[in-house]
Amino acid sequence: MDVAIAKAAALIEAHRYIQSFSGKVVVVKVGGSIQEDDERMRALLTDVAFMSGVGMQPIIVHGGGKSITEAMTKAGLKAKFIQGRRYTDKATLEIAENVLVNDVNKFLVDNLNASGSRAIGLHSLGSCVLIAERMGLFDQQTRERIDLGFVGNIVEVNAVLLRALCDDGYIPVIAPVAMGRRRPTDPPDPDDPGKLNVNADTAAGHVAAALKAEKLVMLSDTHGIRTSSEDPDAYASTLTKSQIDKLVRAGVIGEGMLPKVDACLNALIAGVPKAHIIDGRIPHSLLLEIYTDEGIGTQITLH
Repeated sequence: MDVAIAKAAALIEAHRYIQSFSGKVVVVKVGGSIQEDDERMRALLTDVAFMSGVGMQPIIVHGGGKSITEAMTKAGLKAKFIQGRRYTDKATLEIAENVLVNDVNKFLVDNLNASGSRAIGLHSLGSCVLIAERMGLFDQQTRERIDLGFVGNIVEVNAVLLRALCDDGYIPVIAPVAMGRRRPTDPPDPDDPGKLNVNADTAAGHVAAALKAEKLVMLSDTHGIRTSSEDPDAYASTLTKSQIDKLVRAGVIGEGMLPKVDACLNALIAGVPKAHIIDGRIPHSLLLEIYTDEGIGTQITLH
């Protein structure tokens, strides 16, 4: 009886959130080790299907870094990272696109559709909603430009198409390969494939910003954002932009977490009310964050 009463109480608590989030867009970024575990991914997709089934409008943006590195190793190529970003030559881009679109994206879409949802893959081999321009980094000491190959900064998101799909009951599933847009200053390149590899965290932030989503939820391999380098259990439940800036300057927030934090802050600045970084390895962590009072992980706000 106690178990049944607890379940009823949970349903009543969730009902308030279901009503308040009905018709609202929630962008979910999936990455990390959860993508390497098919059973965990299927469980997560069941949660996403539930969100869609009760009237929310989820959008998935996924990564695939580990799978790309494994595919490169099999092809005899060594992954190269510069300031945390994957150097992407033409061969690397072809491998990344194949893994992201034909393996990861297809898996997500197929499993969502098998659960009764209507999911659609949006990527560079079909309908692409991401437009990017080639980016470069600068050496902090010499100030010389560092070439990253075919890596891009997102400059446009097709929010009209995404909104139309959501309103029609589809779950968009976005792979982080963008269509390239040349700038007048870009040197001629006869081998330019017209596509650019983009950071999946950054892409999720841009998608959330473009649609003025109700939430951006980043699923990661950590319980949230740590507030101390010495204490492995020092996780914050809520952080503001100023608090995050201090943690970045202190080196507590490093390269692995920085793209996620930047994506969250960019979305918030664009008008997204809340952003969260949560542990995707915890069963139903996505639903716990959205449909319970306690939440889970770290909530990020501007003030």
